[in-house]
Amino acid sequence: MPYIENRIVHDADAHVMETPNWLREHADPAIRSRIDQPSYVNELRQTGDSERQLADIDAAFDRIVARHGSEAYRAEESAEIMNRKNFAATGGFIAEDRPRALDLMGVASQLVFNTFHNSRLHDWEHSEDLDFAYGVARAHNRAMIAFCSTDRRLLPTCYVPLANFERTRAMAEEALSMGAAALLVPSGCPRDHSPSHVDLDPLWAQAEEAGIPIVFHVGGTGALIDPGYFQNGLPIPPDFHGGEENFRSVDYMGIPGPPMQTLATLIFDGVLERFPNLRFGVIEQGAIWLPSWIKQMESALEAFGRHEERLQRLSLRPTDYVKRQIRATPYPTEDVGWITQQIGSEICLFSTDYPHVEGGRRPFERFERSLGDASESVRTRFYSQNFIDMMGRGLPADLAG
Repeated sequence: MPYIENRIVHDADAHVMETPNWLREHADPAIRSRIDQPSYVNELRQTGDSERQLADIDAAFDRIVARHGSEAYRAEESAEIMNRKNFAATGGFIAEDRPRALDLMGVASQLVFNTFHNSRLHDWEHSEDLDFAYGVARAHNRAMIAFCSTDRRLLPTCYVPLANFERTRAMAEEALSMGAAALLVPSGCPRDHSPSHVDLDPLWAQAEEAGIPIVFHVGGTGALIDPGYFQNGLPIPPDFHGGEENFRSVDYMGIPGPPMQTLATLIFDGVLERFPNLRFGVIEQGAIWLPSWIKQMESALEAFGRHEERLQRLSLRPTDYVKRQIRATPYPTEDVGWITQQIGSEICLFSTDYPHVEGGRRPFERFERSLGDASESVRTRFYSQNFIDMMGRGLPADLAG
């Protein structure tokens, strides 16, 4: 019996748990030795090994693989599908097991992101070494394609740095030829130019022509807030799950900032006007901020519309661009019913964040409670139709129903 029954559901946010050599194995020889391992200790604690056992990473992963293949582990998979997290989760890092996880969850598809590399890809992109930055992006994309190749319901996101216009165009072309279902770009500003720079138009045109979305994901913007906010003379509070991203209440408040600024800039500078069929997904960055952000853009249009030609050239109001082209995943702790009442039913997407702890053990039930007495048409949009609209040709036609 799957976790979700009697409803078509598409999962807009899911992850692969990258193993220590995940990126190196898919990198070109020229950069392979330069790629260091991310830290795994926090996530490996979920497997139940002691600190002493976790000191030897290779041995720890050997034990995890053996555990996943055991009869005892498999016997409890159905009951534990939403309880086991990170490296303990079915199909979290063993690609051949992931189709079984989708069956047990009851989802029609999953849009798949990395776990450990968003912030690293950002930092590499903002370095001086663009050969390395685009090289590790290529390795990331090969690894994502390989993981998702086990099941057509797994939809790979491929990273495209925005640092250099010609390299960006070439990287997008390469990612599309590899089979990217969505192009992942940083939701913050590139180092030396705006994300709305006209020389990035070839990227937007490639995605629009291919019929796949541009997506943002939390973790790819550098520091969310000034680190001085944490210098408060008080003990550092424990992270609620010990995860790699280490979000706490204070920096949680900064998560919406980068996508709010970037998307407003793209709207005001006419990118959504020039590419009306292009879709944007704001993933794992919440949605509770959308109503006030939309109102603020409307206010900006009123305040500056008489003086800025770029605003005068827009054929739609900011609200209309958002409803037409932007989709976002609420956190399970957010009131998706209230958000929908404020901005309409066209924008919000269901997600599980599988296999991460942040997604919780019962995301479907939490979203159902917050939807309250919303109509069946609102629910259908949230669980499937908005995702189908965002993904376009990135979702195989037979999975769209």
